[in-house]
Amino acid sequence: MPVISRFFGIVVYMLWREHRPPHFHAKYGDDEITVEIENGKINGFMLKRALNLVQEWRELHKEELMREWELVEQKKALFPIKPLE
Repeated sequence: MPVISRFFGIVVYMLWREHRPPHFHAKYGDDEITVEIENGKINGFMLKRALNLVQEWRELHKEELMREWELVEQKKALFPIKPLE
């Protein structure tokens, strides 16, 4: 589980055995979601406050997330993305 960012108790990661569409995973406590990078579509459940933070972070880092997705498809090492402050 390559972690690419951590902020406010939220852990964001991608997996190398992934499927399209491009997405990432986010975990907050026992809540876990997947988030499509381009449109922000959510699968799973997360408290609204944490979900809003994830979506804000996604909007700020879409280009970086897409570069990370390309690395995932190539099964290469991922790089950290700046956390939400």
